[in-house]
Amino acid sequence: MFTTRPVLTGTFGMVASTHWLASAVGMRTLEAGGNAFDAAAAAGFTLSVVEPHLNGPGGDAPLIGHRAADGHTFVVCGQGVVPARATTDAYRDLGVEEVPGTGHLAAVVPGAFGAWLDLLARYGTLPLADVLAPAVAYARDGHPLVPAAARTVAAVADMFRTHWPTSAEVYLPGGAVPAAGSRFTNPALAATLDRILAEAAAAGPDREAQIEAARRAFYEGFVAEAVDAFVADVPVMDATGRAHTGFLRADDLAAWRATEEPTVAVPFAGVEVHKTGPWGQGPVLLQQLRLLEALGVADLVAAAQGVPAGDDAVAELVHVVVEVAKLAMADRDAWYGDSADVPLDALLSPAYAAERARLVGPVADGGFRPGAPDGREPRLARALVAARAAADAGAPAGPSALGLGEPTVSPVGLSPGDTCHVDVVDRWGNRVSATPSGGWLQSSPVVPGLGFSLPTRAQMCWVEDGLPASLLPGRRPRTTLSPGLVLGDGHGFAFGTPGGDQQDQWVVPFLLRHLLGGLDLQAAIDAPAWHSSHVHNSFHPRTHAPRGLVAESRLGAGVLAALAARGHVVQDAGPWSLGRISAAGVGPNGWLCAAANARGRQGYAAGR
Repeated sequence: MFTTRPVLTGTFGMVASTHWLASAVGMRTLEAGGNAFDAAAAAGFTLSVVEPHLNGPGGDAPLIGHRAADGHTFVVCGQGVVPARATTDAYRDLGVEEVPGTGHLAAVVPGAFGAWLDLLARYGTLPLADVLAPAVAYARDGHPLVPAAARTVAAVADMFRTHWPTSAEVYLPGGAVPAAGSRFTNPALAATLDRILAEAAAAGPDREAQIEAARRAFYEGFVAEAVDAFVADVPVMDATGRAHTGFLRADDLAAWRATEEPTVAVPFAGVEVHKTGPWGQGPVLLQQLRLLEALGVADLVAAAQGVPAGDDAVAELVHVVVEVAKLAMADRDAWYGDSADVPLDALLSPAYAAERARLVGPVADGGFRPGAPDGREPRLARALVAARAAADAGAPAGPSALGLGEPTVSPVGLSPGDTCHVDVVDRWGNRVSATPSGGWLQSSPVVPGLGFSLPTRAQMCWVEDGLPASLLPGRRPRTTLSPGLVLGDGHGFAFGTPGGDQQDQWVVPFLLRHLLGGLDLQAAIDAPAWHSSHVHNSFHPRTHAPRGLVAESRLGAGVLAALAARGHVVQDAGPWSLGRISAAGVGPNGWLCAAANARGRQGYAAGR
């Protein structure tokens, strides 16, 4: 099997991420004596500077961690909540029936900064100043602007000039779009981080007291005050075509803290796969694994990886995986969220999986079929039903010219970006998987004086009462962010990918090939990928492509033709375009190991 790189192996530590600088910073942190939790935070803060089109300090960051000493496995939820004033009636009073994908109306409490601080306070060892130092340096002294960031700035430059002058000040230095590869600085962000560190140092020498002081500076101090003044008093243009102020206030930030909670897990292929709860889409991966197990996926993988592997065998595996994704994602859209009870035990039960598996037929299904766990009938958002009907009727849809919502993949997999991911394992066996995102430069204007944007996750809520994902003050939007962790007997790995709705699709063939097919981490990442575009996009304007199947051409022309013959509307995404998976962990042989995606020429693993 061809691979772009070797799997890294060693005994000291491993970091894999979607940007080489973040991986290098994580490794630097391990070398300085930090553990996996310190390294993940340092890498995460770095990602918020060097990939501003994909995440920011004011974004979101769900984390999954594993402490090797006692086997404690946990989630730190860095997904901020809907503001107290953001009721469905408040939006309707503005004539807004769907939360726009950009601007103040979509803003929720920033969660990323608090999540990293919570991880450091509970599990880290290094001083906060040491962990933040690389991010501060890259913001102050500059970093090479990645091509995708330059393209993203170019796409929204006119909007910045016309409507979002605070963003123009940061991202259009001298009034021009910065060139790919140029040295890009963000002095305002560096000054913000320096001020937070100064307030932390003033709390005295105690490490945890400093972290708490930094949290107060952000959530109760000058950062919260700047956010309040901007969102409450300065109307900004958004995807509705009108300028609005927003609902987020300083008291929303002050009332919020990152929370620790248990993971959700199912057994599969002799290991346990761990995800976040159903306030995110993480359990949709677990549902897919349950369904695939009921359908005898081990035999399908063996046939597809046989020598030689016929086109029909590969097409059968892809077909079954895609059909399973449609069913699991339909359940996600009907049942997941933080605003109503989610029947998670029933959704993840083997009996329910067996029932749902019987719906997988020999041809591509064109319907939308959420199930009835525990006999409860699904209730779907009216806007979702309308969006589906429009797409099924062939109505065109696309992102607003006023903003890009979430910068996730296009229908054929091409993307100016999506979000970020980082995985870390240290010499003690501690592991972290994190998917920081939100606060995208193209979705929310820069807060004056702070140098970063706000998260726009409220767009994932329905302006309709009584649904699991309804807009409800104090509740979390149903995010797509989905870090993952595999745990075996003394071994296992952190894994994940950016990609919005595709995150828990792209990792399925990766896991099947590694856990069942025997491919190493790098080979499993490099192997051809695919996903269903039949599932509903979680972001404004919530499009879908009936029976759509997006696949890398390396699957082979014969396989793509066989899939089309089964009724899939196949879109060739080119040879190397889908997914940005990375992974780091402990192999069954005891070696530390890591691998990273070569697609897009940004992701790297580092270790020794």
